[in-house]
Formats: sequence, structure tokens, C-alpha cells
Amino acid sequence: MSFVSPLLGRPGAVAASGADAGVAAHYGDPVREQRLLAEGSAVVDLSFRGVVTVAGPDRLTWLTTLSSQQVSALVPGQSAELLLLSVQGRIEYDARIVDDGERAWLLVEAAEAEGLAAWLDSMRFMLRVEVANVSDEWGVLGATRRLEVLAEIVGVGPVWEDPWPHIAPGGYSYAPVPEQQHPGLERPWFEHLVPADQLGVAAALLDAAGTGLAGSMAAEALRIAAWRPRMGFESDDKVIPHELDLLRTAVHLSKGCYKGQETIARVHNLGHPPRRLVMLQLDGSAHTLPAVGSPVLQRADDGAEKQVGRVTSAALHYEMGPIALAIVKRSTDPSATLVVRGEAEGEEYAAAQELIVAPDAGQVVQRPAGLLRGQP
Repeated sequence: MSFVSPLLGRPGAVAASGADAGVAAHYGDPVREQRLLAEGSAVVDLSFRGVVTVAGPDRLTWLTTLSSQQVSALVPGQSAELLLLSVQGRIEYDARIVDDGERAWLLVEAAEAEGLAAWLDSMRFMLRVEVANVSDEWGVLGATRRLEVLAEIVGVGPVWEDPWPHIAPGGYSYAPVPEQQHPGLERPWFEHLVPADQLGVAAALLDAAGTGLAGSMAAEALRIAAWRPRMGFESDDKVIPHELDLLRTAVHLSKGCYKGQETIARVHNLGHPPRRLVMLQLDGSAHTLPAVGSPVLQRADDGAEKQVGRVTSAALHYEMGPIALAIVKRSTDPSATLVVRGEAEGEEYAAAQELIVAPDAGQVVQRPAGLLRGQP
């Protein structure tokens, strides 16, 4: 994706890299921007997002048959999350979906858009659907509230509301905390589709309404604190939804057959996911952050250590300090203080775990009521 947001020309903008390339990482004060974003007084440019549309009268029933989610009854303006899986149940695409009554809009990571559009197009057969990759035509603005002022823009698109952390119909929670105590509730999240050539107009409208700009670093810190997994970060070529607590929002356990369903059902009902997602509260004395991919170690009293996982995302949170998400082995002691090994010689971070996926997740057949929660 070669799109470069016009908001990168705003004063103080520092370009992001990697998966967020094309937008600003920050505008000069990342911590302040993060605080304003959390308070609803700032908006973040997420125009690196890939955008794929599916039009036609069969679009929602067709997407239901292909995906892990039940979206056939999605009404205009309603949002959901769906997964497209491999035969082995591994996540291939994670899409945010909102329908406007004429087309379904799928928001994905930039690296996913081209492949997703091509795969969907190959699956059309004789159905009345039309797939288009419109990533270069649309920008995305994220906020912790719905930005009503953007409705003044001619041709503005729909707004996707993140279902996280609520347990969607047919979903199931693997978290060890009840839904009403989930930290994701502190981060309501809305992604607004705006024509790419109108992003400057959108920023001016927001400025006039007292809403400034925040960089993608701010959005990442709030995402990590909300325990929200992201494709390309918390995912790899082996990840299954259970490991990331994505049965909560992206999987309907009672819907009909789809590719990967057998693995979803088998692990959920009879087995355990081999890995689990955790949040790490990092020792901040080093004044740095570990790189993505840094090994997570469990160290015994005698000094022996073994690698139990890897860091998938890291950020400096405006209240909590340095935090990270990591994928670790299911068998990792949940009470252990872990160590993250950095890239530099002798660089280490003590890391206290917050459980996102319970160590006993799965195997719900004949499970007594208690730790894990679902919604019919």
C-alpha cells in the first residue's frame, strides 16, 4: 500500500513506519496526544487501513458462509468482527465489518487488503456480489467516541464501532475477569471512513470543534491497555482465535459450517489452546521499550531460564508506564514474574503478567459454571 496521508503535512508530524506507514506516529507530544485521545479530545489518523467493499444483494449471507461470524442479519450501521480461517483453524484475515445497506465495508490491516479482495473475488461463483479493494480511495479516522461533525463531509462513509470487549451473540470469553471488569471497557473505539481527498477537510472540521490530532502511537498504547489483539502483531502463521480471546467478538459458536470450524469446535469443547495472550507490566527503570519479537523468559530460583514466549506489541502508556502484549505457552506459570530480554547486551525488563486468556481456557464440555463465560 503506497497511500500517504495528507495529514502527514500537519505541523510537528513524525511519520510512522512498519505496519502504520503512511500516517503520523505522533505530532510532537505522544504522551499528551494519548491522554487527549483517551479523553475523547483527539482523533488518530488510521489511513494505513486497508478497505475492501462487498456490494450486491447476496453479500451478507455470502460473508456468513465464508467466515466465523454470523452477519447475515447485519442492519445498516451495525458493526461486527469476522475471521477468515484456514482449514486448520488458523487466522488468515481479521476484518472489521460495517454495512451501509448497499455494501459491506471490511476494514483490515494494510497488508491484508489486496489478498483479501483477491480471495473473496475468487469465491464469488454465481452469487450476486461485487468485491473491490478501495484502500487508496478512503482514509480512516479513529476515536474513542463517534465524531458527528464528520457527517458534514460529502460522501462520508459509515462508522465501525469496535465490539471489543463485549461478548457478541454466539461468542465466548476466555478472560479470567467478568465482562463488566474488562479493561477494554475503558476504550470505546470508533473508526470513521472518510474519502481520502477529504482528510484535510475532516481535520479542519475537527479542529474547529476542539478535537485535535493524535498519532498512531497513542492508539497503540490504548489498544494494548485494552488487551485488544491486532493482526500482524499478536498473530503469526500458527495463531488460532482461542489464543487471543477472539471467540469473544469474532466467532459465533452456533453458526453453520465454515472453513476452520472443526478446529474451533474441537479446541473449545475438548482441548486447550497451546498458547495464550498476556499483558505485561514492564519495569520502567530502563526508560526504553523491548522490540517486537523480544523473547519472554521464565527464570527459576536457581537461575535456570527458559523461553516461554515473545513480545508482540509494546508501548508507553500515559498512566501505567511501559506495557506490552505477549504470546506465551499455556503452561507458563501465571504467578511467575517473567523477564523480557532486549536487543542490547544486558538489556532486560522484569515483567508482571496480567492474564488475558486463562491457562485452563477451552475444554468447556461438562465444565462447571465458573471462570469462563459465554453468551447464547
